[in-house]
Amino acid sequence: MTDIESLLQRNRDWAERVRRDDPDFFHRLENQQTPKYLWIGCSDSRVPANQILGLDPGEVFVHRNIANVLSHGDLNALSVIQFAVDVLKVEHILLVGHYGCGGVHAAMTGARVGLVDNWLRHVGDIAYKHAELLASIDDVGLRHARLCELNAVEQALNICKTTVVRDAWSRGQPLAIHGWVYALGDGQVRELGMDVAKYEDIGPAYASAVADIARVAAQGRRDG
Repeated sequence: MTDIESLLQRNRDWAERVRRDDPDFFHRLENQQTPKYLWIGCSDSRVPANQILGLDPGEVFVHRNIANVLSHGDLNALSVIQFAVDVLKVEHILLVGHYGCGGVHAAMTGARVGLVDNWLRHVGDIAYKHAELLASIDDVGLRHARLCELNAVEQALNICKTTVVRDAWSRGQPLAIHGWVYALGDGQVRELGMDVAKYEDIGPAYASAVADIARVAAQGRRDG
């Protein structure tokens, strides 16, 4: 059996198992997509949104890219946000980074990967912005972890600044943005204090989240 044949067989086995355990599952899925959450995360194969959140298909809308970047010039990501907010009426946008992110590490160390180097320039700009904080951390692993956190906070900030989100808030639509980071080592999500439900909350939430990361860095804690 080839690799592709094995995948198709695994799909058939999964579908049969789901039908056996919940005969109405696919009927419900076919006729309804009403997620409350939009997950924007990294493409890393170890970070599957539904499994991490314990949610079924149909319960979380997902966009993923290298290093969970939200660029204001990325029409793909912006279109996903617009559809999720304006059409699906999601109530929460979760920007989820993860510890051990290879893209963040490449941006931090200046390693050349290829075409993706241009995409990771966004993360490199964040490292430059917080250069003093990062330079204060001697341990490379801890520095990497802190940059993963800072990247999640900064990308969540970028989401807050999009016209789609600002328009939703201006018309009173319930919508909150959250910056999180996922730990591969224990499977748990860490909140970063970047939780914003209205425009006026952006500045205080961002300042508090960065200050918390700086405190963790000063303490030499091994979160992540």
